[in-house]
Amino acid sequence: MPRLDHCLNALCLLALSCVASADDQGPLREFPYTSGLDPAAMDRQADPCEDFFQYSCGGWLKNHPIPPDRSSWEVYSKLAEDNLRYLWGLLSQASLGDGTRSTEQAQLGDFFAACMDTEAIDKLGLAPAEGTLESIRRLRSRKELPELLARLHDGRGNGAALFGYSAWQDFESSDRYIGTFFSGGIGLPERDYYLEDSPRMIETRQRYAEHIERMWVLAGGDEQESAQVAERVLTLETALAKATLPVTDQQDPTKLNHPMRITELGRAARGFDWKRYVELRSSGASERINATEPAFLTEVARVIDDTAIGDLRNYLTWSFLRAHARWLSTPLADESFAFNYGYLFGIQEQPPRWKTCVRGVDEDLGEALGKEFVSRTFAGETREAAARMIGTIQEVMRERISNLDWMGDSTRAKALEKLEAMRNKVGHPERWRDYTALLIEPGDYFGNRSRAAAFEQRRLLSRIGQPVDPDEWSMTPQTVNAYYDWMRNEMNFPAGVLQPPLFDLSIDVAPAWGNTGATIGHELIHGFDDAGRHFDAAGNLKDWWSEADAAAFESQAQCLKDQYAEYVVVDDIRINSELTLGEDIADLGGLTLAYIGWRIATEEESLTEVDGLTPDQRFFVGNAQWACGHQTDERARVLARTDPHSPLRYRVNGVMVNLPEFQEAFECQTGDRMYRSPEQMCRIW
Repeated sequence: MPRLDHCLNALCLLALSCVASADDQGPLREFPYTSGLDPAAMDRQADPCEDFFQYSCGGWLKNHPIPPDRSSWEVYSKLAEDNLRYLWGLLSQASLGDGTRSTEQAQLGDFFAACMDTEAIDKLGLAPAEGTLESIRRLRSRKELPELLARLHDGRGNGAALFGYSAWQDFESSDRYIGTFFSGGIGLPERDYYLEDSPRMIETRQRYAEHIERMWVLAGGDEQESAQVAERVLTLETALAKATLPVTDQQDPTKLNHPMRITELGRAARGFDWKRYVELRSSGASERINATEPAFLTEVARVIDDTAIGDLRNYLTWSFLRAHARWLSTPLADESFAFNYGYLFGIQEQPPRWKTCVRGVDEDLGEALGKEFVSRTFAGETREAAARMIGTIQEVMRERISNLDWMGDSTRAKALEKLEAMRNKVGHPERWRDYTALLIEPGDYFGNRSRAAAFEQRRLLSRIGQPVDPDEWSMTPQTVNAYYDWMRNEMNFPAGVLQPPLFDLSIDVAPAWGNTGATIGHELIHGFDDAGRHFDAAGNLKDWWSEADAAAFESQAQCLKDQYAEYVVVDDIRINSELTLGEDIADLGGLTLAYIGWRIATEEESLTEVDGLTPDQRFFVGNAQWACGHQTDERARVLARTDPHSPLRYRVNGVMVNLPEFQEAFECQTGDRMYRSPEQMCRIW
């Protein structure tokens, strides 16, 4: 699917999944306090001018090894862990069914309890999925595919089989939703896993084929046929991968805007009845759609036309199993975990069941759960303090744009117009999503997940052709993250990210400005990064840059691309700085805005040294400590190819070397690794 918003870190892809072990602690009844700057997390033996990440986070890394059920462990993970444990307590109470529950609490509790009953889930085996699997087995003609795919895509499997389809904002009229096709259909992390012939990728494809074979047998397939099934699935997915845009191109919105009538798509991609499929998925939808990757959809039609019906059935069966194994019995869930998390990400063991179940509730009833979370944890003064910080940082950005020496007046006026139109959402939605029409049955875990996924698909598809709801959120309030949305031109800061140690109002404001201030600045800058700059004040994909100013921006951005391309992730793999450019721009610009905003906010205060750190040093350490964390080598290899964020170490060190204020604060000199001359420093915003 086109990626139209940006989060502060990779947690945006995982929501509340960054959690750890130590389950003997049990659920939390109230939040523990963790200071916004932790001196014990530092390594004072390290030289801040040689490796500022180690100086700020060395103690944290030593005292917080990666738990066996995780592929990474970070400060964000710790806060998400606290949130998760607190939600566990809420759901455990709601699952008691003592007659005092509201309708929403009953839905939450019954969903959670059904998930926790693994004995009942295992007893059912594959039975809950048998109806869908039988519909795949009954496929006899390509003419039946639109109906079958419409059923398979009506849930969380949307995009698992061949392609995906959903409602997305129209690139050219962002106040309306349009039916949008996007690439999909592959089971490995991205296209190059199928195409690259390095020893690691050859091994991964072999392990993937073996995984398909084992899943096939576990699902009742013939063991003698499993190797052939895996081979042909891999062949089909490879064809789809070849036609899929590279991840760097998928980051470029100008390469994803391909509006056309559905009849045009039918002529360009013969072999599949696209019109019939759209009618089945979204009744009453407009004839106009966005194809995003037309060459991919043409290849889908060719694959459908050229693949034997039996092989299509096997591929669709595999796609369904891949998308739903974690909802089914333990053998299937274990095998899915072993490949997708154990092999690919280096996770040693599965998380305890309660974590899986809390995450499931968050995925499917997120705002109902968020409503309970916010009512108990989010104070009004926190929201007000964050809003004031946002206002100050926007004022700083206004001043910065007004005085940029590389931007001309016409582009400057449009940039200021966009900044003025930017909306801010803090804490939680003003209007909560209504789940009362969703049937949650006690004891029916697979059915609950399937109905919830279909419920969400219907909600999304009903928006096609309709106006955009400006008050809707794309992230639950309990999520420890933040995001900027290009096409809504808005920043969103959930309650989950506005808590200590990330946002701590109980200590001096330097760490809070370094941390949350930089987060706010980061999201704001996404409106003006390499992708965000292509959208105007209304969120429409529109070129508002003069030719000279666009060239000047690219020249400034090239400095960051060259810098980050030198950093090694793991082994001999370097950062793909084309992929990470937007986040690198946001990291640098965000911290720049936060530093200036902090100085403005405290200009009448007498700032003093605390914990042996000057105010400026506390600002920079406070910023760096949001990024304290590490990951397995396996995860690092995957994210180097798929994640638009640089590794945490470079999100700290790569930014600091471009800030003269940092060098002054720690007295860095020529010859130090963290020192750059003014001529070498990158600066865009």
